[in-house]
Amino acid sequence: MTQPPPPESVAVELEKLRGTMAEGFARVDGSLALLVQRGDQTDRQLADHDQRLDALERGRWPLPSVAAVVGLLGVALSMWQFVR
Repeated sequence: MTQPPPPESVAVELEKLRGTMAEGFARVDGSLALLVQRGDQTDRQLADHDQRLDALERGRWPLPSVAAVVGLLGVALSMWQFVR
């Protein structure tokens, strides 16, 4: 039979294990904080792109109307020349 380790060595090993676990949790916590920061940056970029896209869409609305008016003017001029 083997002898159980003395309580002092168990306490030392448990303290080492506690330190290792604390370092691991600190590393995971840092990684999670970095992921949250990147997620926030991505959200800000998406909001910025959404605003820019809205601005482009607002500036684009008259183009189909202008095209329709130009088309109607072309038809009207063609009809006027045909009748004349």
